[in-house]
Amino acid sequence: MSRFWKIALVAIAVIVVAAVGYRVLHKSAGGTEASAKGAAGADKAPVPVTVVPVVKQNVPVYLTALGTVQALNTVTVNPQVAGQLLSLDFVEGQPVTKGQVLARIDPRTYQAAYDQAVSHQRQDEAQLATARSNLARSGDLAAKGYISRQDLDTLRNTVNQLQATVAADAASVRDSKVQLDYTRVLAPIDGLAGIRGVDPGNVVTTSTALVTLTQLHPINIMFSLPEQSLEVVRKAVQADPAALQVSALDKTDAHPIATGGVLRVIDNQIDASSGTFRLKSEFPNAKNELWPGQFVNVQLLVRTVDGGLVIPAQAVGRGPDGDYVYQVQPDDTVKMQPVVIAGEVGDSHVMIGSGLKAGEQVVTEGQFRLKPGSKVKALKPGEVPAVPTAAELEQAKQKAARGGRRGR
Repeated sequence: MSRFWKIALVAIAVIVVAAVGYRVLHKSAGGTEASAKGAAGADKAPVPVTVVPVVKQNVPVYLTALGTVQALNTVTVNPQVAGQLLSLDFVEGQPVTKGQVLARIDPRTYQAAYDQAVSHQRQDEAQLATARSNLARSGDLAAKGYISRQDLDTLRNTVNQLQATVAADAASVRDSKVQLDYTRVLAPIDGLAGIRGVDPGNVVTTSTALVTLTQLHPINIMFSLPEQSLEVVRKAVQADPAALQVSALDKTDAHPIATGGVLRVIDNQIDASSGTFRLKSEFPNAKNELWPGQFVNVQLLVRTVDGGLVIPAQAVGRGPDGDYVYQVQPDDTVKMQPVVIAGEVGDSHVMIGSGLKAGEQVVTEGQFRLKPGSKVKALKPGEVPAVPTAAELEQAKQKAARGGRRGR
């Protein structure tokens, strides 16, 4: 093949490739134009979204913290005398009342000591009675000169000594009686009995822990707040101490456990290591909702904002310039409105500090399909868009067909 024909074949191949490429690019451009027109038509259709108004209501302001339930009183019951434990007269885990017998210790040794002290007292009282009689008779004789004054003084001193001895005997009797009474171990407070620390039959001493009693009504919750909150709490206490209500919430799912608590004590110093201060609250705990050692979430009501602006939390988005909402305009378009969040209202709403007014409409569902200027179809919460009619479906089908023909 000559060089001329080679050049001709190459030229023909280039022309064919160019023709095919031109046709492919023409079809692609036509499809893109049709898609753009279809997208433009779709943008003009209203986007169904859920809309709610900004409402005005009184909003409670809480400080939250993690707290620990603490019994009002906790007493470890120890015997006050040593001996063999005869019985335990309480039921573990059950309430006991102040003065109730909790345990009995073998009383025989202490009974004997008490009886001996009583006998010794009676013996000394008999001697005292004799000395007093001698003194009385000697007084009559001394008046007649039959007894010396020295002997009379001796008899008088004997009476005084025996009086002191009898007084010491009385004290010994009382001490022995106390020791004997200690063989019956009594509950020092009303409370709930824990698990016993010793079994009957064992020899106990004054260091043996029999049981621990906890007083549950009322009960305390201890919690800490950052030092930045100290001034807020102090001002609230000065304004109205009764208004500082405390609630206890479950640590895991934050449902209310106990309400009606009151703030009792603000600690007198700030912990320098943690930058927090401690507070003590008190709950009636009538139904034993709270248990010593339990961890709870604490809500301390410090004030109530009158007429706060509230919207659902799901309406708020976060952008590079801060928080915003999609606000519905009178012409059914939306704009991206910056807002300032002043605080949380429960688990599902927030209070707006600035950016909105009462009654203005904000989008709570469907924001992902919006951009500033989008036209929307406002729906109430729980409402769904109406089902398209047959005529609307046919019209949409025709539009789609025309768009497809333009793309070919």
